Amino acid sequence: MNLVLPRDIEEKASAGDAEAQFELGRRLEAEGEGDAAMAWFRRAAQSGHVEAKAVLGYRLLAYPPYAVEEGTLWTASAASDGSADAAHLMAVLVATGLGVPQSWPTALVYLQRSAEFGHALGRRELIALSADAALKQRAAAGAANSPDIWRQLRESVDIAAWLKVPPPRTVFAKPRIVVIEGFASAEICDWLIERARPRLKRAAIYDQQDGQSRADKARTNSDSYFSIPDSDLILLFVRARIAAVTGLPTGGMEAASVMHYDVGQVFEHHYDYLDPGLPGYSEELALGGQRLATFLLYMNDDYEAAETDFPRIGWKYRGRKGDAMFFSNVDASGEADPLTLHAGLAPTRGQKWLLSQWIRARVGLG
Repeated sequence: MNLVLPRDIEEKASAGDAEAQFELGRRLEAEGEGDAAMAWFRRAAQSGHVEAKAVLGYRLLAYPPYAVEEGTLWTASAASDGSADAAHLMAVLVATGLGVPQSWPTALVYLQRSAEFGHALGRRELIALSADAALKQRAAAGAANSPDIWRQLRESVDIAAWLKVPPPRTVFAKPRIVVIEGFASAEICDWLIERARPRLKRAAIYDQQDGQSRADKARTNSDSYFSIPDSDLILLFVRARIAAVTGLPTGGMEAASVMHYDVGQVFEHHYDYLDPGLPGYSEELALGGQRLATFLLYMNDDYEAAETDFPRIGWKYRGRKGDAMFFSNVDASGEADPLTLHAGLAPTRGQKWLLSQWIRARVGLG
């Protein structure tokens, strides 16, 4: 690949050099010129530049205004041309049914391809998903260059086992609160924590007046969001389990959030439903409807205190590692339920990790 010098990059790009077009897109993007960058990415992709196809596909799927059909087409084309990133994204899209028919077996084929192309996350996923301990050990020990290892790992994935959900237990009928003990294995919990750890940032709240996100003393924990394009198949299997146990489709799920609480950090008492009487929530309600349910997966238990507190019903919950709980934010008539007032209390020792999944009334791009 020839290095395109800064002084003549635009000239080369304008003359039709796909590599220069892609590089110019990168530079414009770094300078905050998103629309101009996308135009050059598209020109490079139309010229057959594989990485441009992959980047364009991802941007169209990850950032508004979303263009699912076009983003999926570019991603599929890049994956067909050998892009590891695009093959991994296609695995995610097929697993969710976003822009393509949903199919776990086909998603795993794309995941295998991403691993064969050298995608580091895809390789770790395939190893983690496999039900064959010997194969997992071989792959983890450095057998990545074996021509059949990724196919063998893919064929050893037990899809039914990954979708299986333990029986739920209803704790309260009003508000509806359900506990699922042993919802996820320790390995799943550890995977999600390590995926989230480098992405953590100060958590924010919705401003009730203008709908903007902002930091507030009422919420001092940190979190990390995973939109569909940034997800992986392990997280998507978890979301499929959530859909099965709540009876609500994955299409209504917002971006999954992994939340982290250090000693003293708290999410003070609040509601998860969107109050239709507050102006800050009007646009969100129009786009995705009401937030029907909240699902929480407790991903560690080596801390003290930090329960989820429901003061209006006099109940606190502290799950063991892998336990889960969900509650309906609305009552039987679909109205916001004030009994769901709750808080994430602060740890007095250790750190608390949990996955939070909000589920809306209408399909979105979570």
